[in-house]
Amino acid sequence: MRDFPPPGNGRWERLHSATLPAEHGDFGQSADLARAISNSLRAFLYSERMMGKTSLVLRVLRGLDPAKYLAAYIDLWATDDEGSFITATARGISLATSSDAARVLETAKRFFSRFAPKISLDEDGKPVVSFDYNPTREQAKQNIEEILAVPQRIAKETGKKVVVVFDEMQRILEYGDDHVERLLRSIIQTQKNVAYIFLGSQKHSLQEMLLNSKRPLYSAAEHLPVGPIELKHWLPFIRQKFEASGKHIDDTLIAKICGITEGHPFHTQHICHVIWEKLSPGEAVTEAQLKAGMQVLMAREERTYSTLWETLTVHQRRFLRGLALENKTVAAYSAAFVNKYQLGNPSASQRISGALLKRDIIDREGRSFVISDRIFRLWIRERSE
Repeated sequence: MRDFPPPGNGRWERLHSATLPAEHGDFGQSADLARAISNSLRAFLYSERMMGKTSLVLRVLRGLDPAKYLAAYIDLWATDDEGSFITATARGISLATSSDAARVLETAKRFFSRFAPKISLDEDGKPVVSFDYNPTREQAKQNIEEILAVPQRIAKETGKKVVVVFDEMQRILEYGDDHVERLLRSIIQTQKNVAYIFLGSQKHSLQEMLLNSKRPLYSAAEHLPVGPIELKHWLPFIRQKFEASGKHIDDTLIAKICGITEGHPFHTQHICHVIWEKLSPGEAVTEAQLKAGMQVLMAREERTYSTLWETLTVHQRRFLRGLALENKTVAAYSAAFVNKYQLGNPSASQRISGALLKRDIIDREGRSFVISDRIFRLWIRERSE
């Protein structure tokens, strides 16, 4: 089943590199990112969960001329303090220099010798960098500035522009204080020929870091929002994927799917895969099959959604019911909404939304909110009508 892969690696790459026009398939962000990288700027990429930010950035990095650029991808997901931040950053920079294990080790020893780098190969023969580095927190804090100075050194020595991508940036908020943030701001502002791209999977936390005037990284990067895909781009993509395996889907049904998902890449392709795998070659999707596919999808997620629902307070459930049942532009703090869903008062509604935002269950959309998981929204609606 290659046409509509189930949720996992590769979905975004298929969608954006293979089928959709480059100027539309990634919301125009490829051009914006390329511009930021070329001009050695700092960019903050944000969106709802599972919009494909990481895959989009990696696609842009793969398109850079290796004779002119060196790109370091640094995943901060597993970090929890300054020490692990240092090793993650050193690992990403080392691996960016070459695919050859000997050259990677040479780079790691040259720039990060005090952290005792080691090299090994994974089962595919690709280099894996590790460090025998177990500092105290104060020692780590002293070493961070040294680590963050390396991209500028590489740019100066090689004559190449360096791109540093920090993914899962929200992890820095869990380090205990804002030391890393403060150093990042002071250092990246002075570096030349080095671009920084910040992204992560928790939009609310990232916005707190980069949009809060009290945080060190406030206004330190250009903001590049990533949004859903328009129907006009989904129509040829979905139609072609079905037809490639001798199956058919009408544009009106594609429009209904996109209406349910609001163009969200993950959920749109998830629904399509469920329908596609139940369809026989030569068969066309019907309204009944679309409904059946949605029921299959919700049944698969029943346990997850039920467990999540049980963790919510009564007022949080009422708030989510309101979002699921009302128009997406509903004013969630209005007296009408508060009274209809028995939320107490507008201030209480604000506290409820704040708690749900922190858990990434909802997201801001204009002056209202949206339930991040579109299938969860449908699950709530079916149990509320």
